[in-house]
Amino acid sequence: MTGPSVVDLRSDTLSRPTPGMREAIAAAEVGDDVYGEDPEINALEAEVAALLGHEAALFCPTGSMSNVLGVRSLVPVGQEVLCDSMAHIVRAELGSHAVVGQVTTRTWQSDSGRLDADVALGMAVPDAGAYFVSTAAIAVEDTHNFGGGTVQSVDELRRLRAGADALGVKVHFDGARLWNAHVATGLPLAEYGALADTISVCLSKGLGAPVGSVLVSSAERIAEARVWRKRLGGGMRQAGILAAAGRYALKHHIARLADDHARAQQLAVALAGVDGSIIEPDRVRTNIVASTWPTATAAQAFIAGCAAENIRVGAVGSRVVRLVTHLDVDQAGADRAAEALPAIAKQALVAS
Repeated sequence: MTGPSVVDLRSDTLSRPTPGMREAIAAAEVGDDVYGEDPEINALEAEVAALLGHEAALFCPTGSMSNVLGVRSLVPVGQEVLCDSMAHIVRAELGSHAVVGQVTTRTWQSDSGRLDADVALGMAVPDAGAYFVSTAAIAVEDTHNFGGGTVQSVDELRRLRAGADALGVKVHFDGARLWNAHVATGLPLAEYGALADTISVCLSKGLGAPVGSVLVSSAERIAEARVWRKRLGGGMRQAGILAAAGRYALKHHIARLADDHARAQQLAVALAGVDGSIIEPDRVRTNIVASTWPTATAAQAFIAGCAAENIRVGAVGSRVVRLVTHLDVDQAGADRAAEALPAIAKQALVAS
């Protein structure tokens, strides 16, 4: 007799292509994208640009690459991009903005990644003169990964856009999970698009495509980014089989993100029922549950207890354990996890 199947909550990057997506991949019409001749790539780029209200788009293998290209297109060598201290671009992209883009960063402290436009704008020094670093751009992440799926306030985003325009500073959106923010807030994607000069969106997280992110911006910036993508080894040939998966995801998998959000809330409520200091369900608005444990020992005990029940979760800090719902976690899986988590949490707290 086999045991229960694994409920894998480590990340939404673990989602796998659905049968319908695999059919789209198999049927993809392809060409050489370096020559600009892959029809699926061209269609995907046009569709994403139109969704976000920008002139052009560029398909990239990863979100890290599209972030590097986006920031690089806004920040001249030796100038700076500002972001919060938990932002993916400074915490999880291995210094690539310094190594590749030759730009510097300065950060502000935030509450779970929440943007305070006044703080960001107050740090900006767009014309610092000959002896200091000038600010060229401000980067915002929405939803915020290490903040626990935080959805940025639309009012703060609008204030940032207006203030940045007044200062002559550009705005980059790390929108790896912007689809989740769109579903959570109901704000049209084109309105999000109007709030930034460059936006990176991911297809391989909540939307379930196997590979890929897309950078959108002006036609001029995207043309330059295309050259830099090739320079970095990101020129792809018959990549339409990947673009077809992304196009299928855009058509079929955006609205269903609401299911992931509801299941994450279910998990948060289950944990909060044991101890409200672990997680505040009201702060869980999307598909990420960032649970905080009193000690590193308790966090590790929780991870081990989950593993013993065929539930996989992942640490993103010594005391922070992340649970992420996604396309491959159905309602039955969420129900099983929610039923098991309270007992596991109680044991973990005893271990602390």
